[in-house]
Amino acid sequence: MLSRRTFLRSSGVAIGLPFLNAMQPRANAAAPAVKRRMVAINIAFGFHAQNFNPTKAGRDYELSHYLKEIGEFRDDFTVITGTSHPSVGGGHLAHKSFLSCARNPTGAGFKNTISLDQFAAEQLGRETRLASLPLTIASTGLSYSRAGVELPAEGRPSRVFANLFLEGKPEERAKQVKRLREGQSVLDVVRGKAKRMSQRLGQLDRQKLDQYFTAVREAEAQLHKAEEWAARPKPSVDVKPPKDQLDRLQMLERTRLMYDMMHLAIQTDSTRFLTLYDPGMNAVPVIPGVDTDYHMLSHHGKDESKLKQLAIVESAIMREFGGFLRKLNESQEGGDSLLDNTMVFLGSTLGNANNHDNRNMPIILAGGGFKHGQHLAFNQEVNYPLPNLFVSMLQRLGLEVDTFGSSTGTMTGLEMV
Repeated sequence: MLSRRTFLRSSGVAIGLPFLNAMQPRANAAAPAVKRRMVAINIAFGFHAQNFNPTKAGRDYELSHYLKEIGEFRDDFTVITGTSHPSVGGGHLAHKSFLSCARNPTGAGFKNTISLDQFAAEQLGRETRLASLPLTIASTGLSYSRAGVELPAEGRPSRVFANLFLEGKPEERAKQVKRLREGQSVLDVVRGKAKRMSQRLGQLDRQKLDQYFTAVREAEAQLHKAEEWAARPKPSVDVKPPKDQLDRLQMLERTRLMYDMMHLAIQTDSTRFLTLYDPGMNAVPVIPGVDTDYHMLSHHGKDESKLKQLAIVESAIMREFGGFLRKLNESQEGGDSLLDNTMVFLGSTLGNANNHDNRNMPIILAGGGFKHGQHLAFNQEVNYPLPNLFVSMLQRLGLEVDTFGSSTGTMTGLEMV
């Protein structure tokens, strides 16, 4: 059996071989650990419930109008209705809590908490070049640190591609390593001063300082990891760098480019935790049959002409999502597809954009090692806590957690393969 570490060497250049069948472990060899991944996507304006929600629960449900756009993956996804984040309101602003479940995002003094992707990345992100990859179609993202600070999200596919695959000049890489080492030196100085200070502090202050030391150690580990990856060559892909679509009216193309970048990031195992925020637009998207502002369509007031155009827009959004699932499904990793090993969570904090209702969120979970092919229909009057799904997802990643946010357990009816 060939090793994944097998290299072709010539003139001092080493090129790693792609995964070959000959690299498959023999039957009596220990199987390699599955690379579990997670993608979270927020469609800000959500989906019109009458076109999204199936009318029947269980495994023999009929695909709704929108779900027919991804019908080829029926056995690879679960559609979930009747859920929401407890005590999360605020209409559009609720997206801040989409992955954190933090209560009252519009309340005075609101402080966010860590998002689902960052919680996972904290514990598992050191296995890849990028611990996580927050992306956006505009400027705002979905990812928040443990301190509740929004992490910058990249909105230009060309920059995502460059960060993942383009090598800088030798002098640029040397400067990067130098900056990382200088950062480590600063931490050494800070830690030394803090240790001397601790001798003069009371017990409560020493406890606070211990927490500070923990943060310093985590920062050191991140710097060491960054230095190690800076010394390694980036993966190569047989794909031309993308050209950014700067026309915001080309909503579908902008989304498609980001899906392409996400697929490449997963395919090269550059990161295992990705988020994408699609904020919609207060403009008319370039979609045949649509001549009205997308945001205005979401506030349809049950007007039939607006609902007809809204269905065109939301069907197109679902088709693009289906294209992303198809790319993952067609990409092999060992004996599985990338979709088999990647949880893809699609949803919105708006269950009804027409009146800014944050209940009854439209949710799809695809891939990732669950028994799919079902409609989990919960009570639409008294919603089931969506954070329970997050606990199930974290456990599927192999993390030993029982709670996340305002969860009450794991998701009822969702089983692992």
